[in-house]
Amino acid sequence: MSTVRVKANHQVTLPPAIVEKVGLKEGDLLDAKIERGKITLTPKSRLDQQIAESMADYEAGRSYGPFDNAEDLIASLEKNVTKRATRRPNLP
Repeated sequence: MSTVRVKANHQVTLPPAIVEKVGLKEGDLLDAKIERGKITLTPKSRLDQQIAESMADYEAGRSYGPFDNAEDLIASLEKNVTKRATRRPNLP
């Protein structure tokens, strides 16, 4: 068993051996819950993480649609490709 310290802003650093054994990577999400007086951290599946990211994008207004038909979808895609092309610097 490893001992960790609660730091400023309630941050806890997991020991490298635990991170490696579980296969965690930077940006992974963990479910935190209390079970019988103990804190349990459980890695979320990649699909759960993608759904959470998608919901955050939707709530922040970074989404398009819904569309009534395919033509409206294509028009939106073309419009937004043009916007992105003007914002992005030319790469070699």
